[in-house]
Amino acid sequence: MDLPLPCSLKIGRAVVGLVGLDAALARALAARGKPRWEVQARLFEEVAAANYIPPGREDLYRQALIREYQRLLTGGGRGDDTLEIRILGADCVSCNRLQEVVIEVMAELGVAADIVQIHDPDEIGRFGLQRTPALVINGRVVSAGRLPSRAQVEKWLRAAQGGEDQAPDPGPKAPLNR
Repeated sequence: MDLPLPCSLKIGRAVVGLVGLDAALARALAARGKPRWEVQARLFEEVAAANYIPPGREDLYRQALIREYQRLLTGGGRGDDTLEIRILGADCVSCNRLQEVVIEVMAELGVAADIVQIHDPDEIGRFGLQRTPALVINGRVVSAGRLPSRAQVEKWLRAAQGGEDQAPDPGPKAPLNR
């Protein structure tokens, strides 16, 4: 599977971290071919056993779980036009500056997106990254190990909006020895 399994999920208008979500989705994906209702019930049961689900929100959680399962099954995007941006790294100056740049460029372009800052080293590791800050747009790492320029962030956001292929950042360049 190309994408790391998520540990958080969009429930209604909020992004919620869920303990065991990645493991529950992995088990569901391994048991492909079961009826949708059965997969949904099993996912909900596993997630509810390890997490607090507010009363009256059960259906929202069930819908979000099956939507994420379907997305992972098909390898597709989120199914809507909302961009998903993840900023990975410790709560450091560079990571915070990257978030500021992303938000400023989004405002200039009039782009809407869900932005999630990820500080957990385990979740960062799921992306195969060892250097931060890192920028992930719609599940694809576009920059890691340095703060990209505003122009580069703008280029990536425009590409993601238009569905064009995003060229990843080659990362820091080696110094020239003359």
